Amino acid sequence: MKPKLAVNIGGINMKNPVTTASGTFGFGPEYASYIDLNRLGAIVVKGTTLKPRQGNPTPRIVETPAGILNAIGLQNPGVDYFIEKALPYLSNFDLPVIVNISGDTVADYAKLAAKLEQVEGVAGLEVNISCPNVKKGGLQFGSDPESAAEVVRAVKGSTNLPTIVKLSPNVTSIVKVAEKSAEAGADALSLINTLLGMAIDVKRCRPVLGNVMGGLSGPAVRPVAVRAVWQVYKEVELPIIGMGGIVTAEDALEFILAGASAVAVGTANFINPRATMEVLDGIEDYLIQYGYNDIKEIVGAAHRR
Repeated sequence: MKPKLAVNIGGINMKNPVTTASGTFGFGPEYASYIDLNRLGAIVVKGTTLKPRQGNPTPRIVETPAGILNAIGLQNPGVDYFIEKALPYLSNFDLPVIVNISGDTVADYAKLAAKLEQVEGVAGLEVNISCPNVKKGGLQFGSDPESAAEVVRAVKGSTNLPTIVKLSPNVTSIVKVAEKSAEAGADALSLINTLLGMAIDVKRCRPVLGNVMGGLSGPAVRPVAVRAVWQVYKEVELPIIGMGGIVTAEDALEFILAGASAVAVGTANFINPRATMEVLDGIEDYLIQYGYNDIKEIVGAAHRR
């Protein structure tokens, strides 16, 4: 008998625990020729704002020995494009669509939440208060527990959609931000966004990125992300989507054993467009090999050993 893989993330029913990290999977069509999107537990689409954004100056991506630095700056076509062009395509598939939302102000988040509340086919929101690559919004809100709570209250006051709050590791205590987000009404948490970093071109004696600094993702950040999930799981009773450097099923299992109920694959998609499917198959194989009947049996199991 195959093990049960279904999970519920703050009110969003997922057939399995594997989803995509926002900003690494577009709006879905980019990967549809590589994988069956129906097999994903959910899709978290590219970060969306009220108006279209041009993003940061180039160069915006730098490879590092164990990941990438990016400073895209939330380039996107805006929420109206998403609703009119991207969402109809995704409605052809049997998977929950989670919209990652960002704003310059608290009011922006509330307006986005209210707008998406009225749109059929949106299963939930991922509130991005952790992007390190924009001058307004993003990490400005996520680095302070009270500011994070203010955004969450504004979103929850504007929508009944399940609200997942994406937190940053670039803070003194991610647990404090998680606790305040939970008190403000968050239904679930995403951990973690990228780590702030930079690279310098030694021949030109200049920073490589047009934005100078960017967010580091990929295998290099995985130990930091697993630590964050471990710490937050112990203190906050909300479901967690773990992410940060997941390339293989074993990587994903680290997050689940630390306390994540679901996992998101990000940078690995750029290297291997079938990474989500390989992670999903590997998780199922692990459950079978070790005699587990349900994925829920291993969520946070490392805390109990």
